[in-house]
Amino acid sequence: MAKSEVLYMDDRSESTATSLVAKELHLFEEAKLNECIDKGDYVAIKLHMGEWNNTAYLRPVYVRAMVDKVKELGGKPFVVDTTTLPYAPYVFRTNAWDEYMTIERNGFNSGTVGCPVIIGDGFLGTDDVRVDLPEGYILKEQYVATAIACADAMIVLTHFKGHPMGVFGGSIKNIGVGCASKRGKYNLHLGVHPVLGLQALGYFPQYCNGRECEKWETCVSCCPEGALFVPEDGPIQFNRELCKGCLAHLFMTLDCGVFATLEVLDTLEASSIAIADSALACMKTFEPGKVGFINFAIDSTPWCDCIPYSDRPIIPNMGIFAGKDPVALDRACLDMATKSIGMPGSAAEQKFVAAPGLPKFSAAGSFMGISEDIQCNVGQEIGLGSKEYELKTVEPMESALSTFLYPQTAGSTLKKFYKTIHPVPKEGFKRVEHPDLQKVR
Repeated sequence: MAKSEVLYMDDRSESTATSLVAKELHLFEEAKLNECIDKGDYVAIKLHMGEWNNTAYLRPVYVRAMVDKVKELGGKPFVVDTTTLPYAPYVFRTNAWDEYMTIERNGFNSGTVGCPVIIGDGFLGTDDVRVDLPEGYILKEQYVATAIACADAMIVLTHFKGHPMGVFGGSIKNIGVGCASKRGKYNLHLGVHPVLGLQALGYFPQYCNGRECEKWETCVSCCPEGALFVPEDGPIQFNRELCKGCLAHLFMTLDCGVFATLEVLDTLEASSIAIADSALACMKTFEPGKVGFINFAIDSTPWCDCIPYSDRPIIPNMGIFAGKDPVALDRACLDMATKSIGMPGSAAEQKFVAAPGLPKFSAAGSFMGISEDIQCNVGQEIGLGSKEYELKTVEPMESALSTFLYPQTAGSTLKKFYKTIHPVPKEGFKRVEHPDLQKVR
């Protein structure tokens, strides 16, 4: 299998031309992602804009820079994400209204990014396009958000980090989960699957203290189907026929042991497989060569931006990766993370994988230590991309400094204003002329 090209720049910034924003734009050009966009194209800029109180998501400045670049190329950009499943008791992106409130709180709106911000699967997540997927390892169909399926091109900006179910979140997950509608998310998380999926797992109510537990009301209220009930006496009751596998009670009942079963392992592995299947479905809605990927391997927290908090990164910042093959990009990031030392005091150290040469995300990211290789293995198996890659380090372009500077000098701006009012008083400031510096050194 031919090797895919992955371009890379490290995270060091020692000048304006080596800032991460400058490197993002430079890699965009060097990876020929500009070739994805033709004049007049509607261009989806796909990213995760963070859950309520998450603080590790990509900053809006990266998005604005990309929006401006797409406009220069004659494209019509829009920033897009999709609604979520209620995968935990307290998440705030399950419908479009909630998601807009969350992402605006996180700094994303048309004013900050310079183009429309669209919830791609509509108010409730059912605005989608069905895609046949005979190549799928598990999924034989998938539902892609309409705004994604209708776009002419897409630039995928990904925060590379860990994930409790997918093990890691890279380009594959960004399109595999993030471009699927809510209907598609039920599908890829194996909702109502006869063997896999949350509704098919074993159930052990003997671990539940019922109404003696201070969290029992949260367990009941988090389920949109009414499948959980706590009687006056006895443990929580589960109506399997009502459950659709939305994951809402997963965090609650795994923590206390009610759903603590090794069967979860198969479900998590199957979900990782289905993420890659879903990514292929997303790619099938575009013409070949119309999707480009940029992975920001910075602030690589153990869990994803879907979580309403952000832990210490498990590895130091690595840099930015770019290319047109999501499998190769994610594989390159995983390989470099394995070679990296773990961050002191992080989950990598806590899980004993801080030493260089040890895979980081299986231990520090996953619920149950499942393989971080599954997404890339399946991606290659089904034709999404190649695990074989050639990593090329790109040097900064100091000669392109003017490209990354604000368009005018501070002096030229202030000169005319200072003629009207100057911040320095004519008589100067009242200050001590010869202070005793030695006294306070």
